[in-house]
Amino acid sequence: QVQLVESGGGLVQAGGSLRLSCAASGRTFSSYTMGWFRQAPDKEREFVASISWFGGNTYYTDSVKGRFTISRDNAKNTVYLQMNSLKPEDTAVYYCVANSGSILRPLQWDYWGQGTQVTVSS
Repeated sequence: QVQLVESGGGLVQAGGSLRLSCAASGRTFSSYTMGWFRQAPDKEREFVASISWFGGNTYYTDSVKGRFTISRDNAKNTVYLQMNSLKPEDTAVYYCVANSGSILRPLQWDYWGQGTQVTVSS
């Protein structure tokens, strides 16, 4: 079993930045694909970004390309989401996810964190 705990959410003005962190524990981390989803009120969960186990391959949804950067530090068992130029439409609960496969966009993810709230004001 893998446990994922997100942190770093908060309230920020439009144009500002936040860095989300996700600490993984319980099982091996380096071989897992990691990613981030988000869910705004009354909307379906939306894929945001993912990264391969070795960090060389990343994938982003179009709405965050050029603004968000996903990275990982396997020595610290942590994945990050650096969010710059934040917009009000980025407001959502952000969830860390992990999968034992190598596909950046799997049909489902094995593990989910509890989420951290990001609120962007204008």
